[in-house]
Amino acid sequence: MKKKTVAAASIFAALALTGCSSAGGDEGAGSLNVYAWADEIPQSVFDAFTEETGITVNVDNFDSNETMISKLAAGNSGYDIVEPSQYAVQQLVGQELLEPLDKAKIEGLDQIAEKFKDPSYDPGLEYSVPWVWGTTGLLYNAECTGGEEITSWESLFDPKWKGKVNMLDNMLAAYIAGLQVNGYPANSKDEQEIAAATKSLIEQKEILSGYNSSNYGDLVANGDVCMSEAWGGTQTAKIVAANEQVHYVLPEEGGSLWVDGLSIAKGAPNQEAAYEFINFLLRPEISAMATNDAGLASANTAAAEHVTDQSLLSNAAVYASEEQVAEADFIVDPGPAMKFYQDGWTRVKAS
Repeated sequence: MKKKTVAAASIFAALALTGCSSAGGDEGAGSLNVYAWADEIPQSVFDAFTEETGITVNVDNFDSNETMISKLAAGNSGYDIVEPSQYAVQQLVGQELLEPLDKAKIEGLDQIAEKFKDPSYDPGLEYSVPWVWGTTGLLYNAECTGGEEITSWESLFDPKWKGKVNMLDNMLAAYIAGLQVNGYPANSKDEQEIAAATKSLIEQKEILSGYNSSNYGDLVANGDVCMSEAWGGTQTAKIVAANEQVHYVLPEEGGSLWVDGLSIAKGAPNQEAAYEFINFLLRPEISAMATNDAGLASANTAAAEHVTDQSLLSNAAVYASEEQVAEADFIVDPGPAMKFYQDGWTRVKAS
């Protein structure tokens, strides 16, 4: 996921649980308690919702999916709407911490982009409504590469770029490249496939400038490194827009997708207000505020015509092309296979 470097980072975080603050404010009929990523639902959206409906919105933010899951698992959170990423939806459903959605109360699901209508992490959108999305791909400086286009994860493993390659310092993010460069899906749960990715990541370390998840965009823009694995989103989009030599692409192997959506917490005290809020956010002009005010891609296709800066629709760091999105993998909960990733990552970091 913040965002989108922090949000995406949390999507790939190992599943350690921590706590967070409780929902604030009164829980009467005129209130809605929301637990969400910071700035992903812009304050302008909350303000517009309150102005139209008179419903007071109390917002708490979390810094990782694990923090959010932990809070809900502790019970009596008082939250109505929560904003989990795709793998977190799986975990919350498994722990019976979300209400199944009553589709009869929701209007606008037909406007959700095709890729997100029946996703593997929530078939049929039974528990979540996609809000914003992004990608994991390649950021490169064409001046640094001598004009060579970088289109494949293979470049991150090519010895000719020794000392000019950066990788995200995040376990599952690194394994996206490690798996796909070997022809395997980024969400693999196969022990042998994960072992092959571990081997590639260990061999790659000889050519790396380092692992960096914080200012890698600046490193690429300045030519300190020629290329980096990168999270798409607001910050990457700004770097691409500011420097014509810097490009963000999804690799030929596919890259990956993250999605943050709206769910109703189990036992939500204000469920009718929650449905009213979901319907409000599904209106195209409101969905467009995710792009206009937060710089993120909306999962609502009808929002595009309401985006103020139309250039964002062709900025791959925000809106990857439909063809690329179709080929990208969702990163889902690896379940018991997490052990293979953790053991492999320990070996990579120690090599």
